[in-house]
Amino acid sequence: MPDARPEFEDVYRVHLPAVSRYLARRVARDDVEDLAADVFAIAWRKRASVAPGEELPWLYRIASYQVSNHRRKLAARAGALGLFSVPDAAPGADVLLEGDPELAAAWRRLPSGHREVLALVVLDDLPVAQAAIALGVSANAASIRLHRAKKALAAALATARGETDAASGTPVGPDSASDERSLPSAT
Repeated sequence: MPDARPEFEDVYRVHLPAVSRYLARRVARDDVEDLAADVFAIAWRKRASVAPGEELPWLYRIASYQVSNHRRKLAARAGALGLFSVPDAAPGADVLLEGDPELAAAWRRLPSGHREVLALVVLDDLPVAQAAIALGVSANAASIRLHRAKKALAAALATARGETDAASGTPVGPDSASDERSLPSAT
């Protein structure tokens, strides 16, 4: 059996910074290094199950499981009250949006699933097909989720900015030109 160590070391060297950034947006900074080590330990054991070229989304998927496990452990340690609290899916994204308070407020109002798909495609710069792998869904489902998330963000942004239709008084929809210029491009 050939030694897979050099190829895995290349994957580790290339993708460790991206995995660490992914984790840093989801857990406390003190936990990033340990969780990244766990991610790559699992990846080493399961390295035969990844298709060439899909290493990063596969690592993100492993990392998402590690984040979930980590949060469960923290909640269990915090006692019964910890079981009732649900942490944000990507708390670090708020920090990235601090330059635009309305955008940060709109981001916080999004459901965690919308924040996750937007974070993968926009913040982690994954193509939709690779985000689908990380989410464990088909590429079509990821594309639909991304579209819905963009619409929800645009509507939340319109509400946060106080943009309303003069006739009805309702927030301007996501199809308005002012909302579209505010959204990052993910295509």
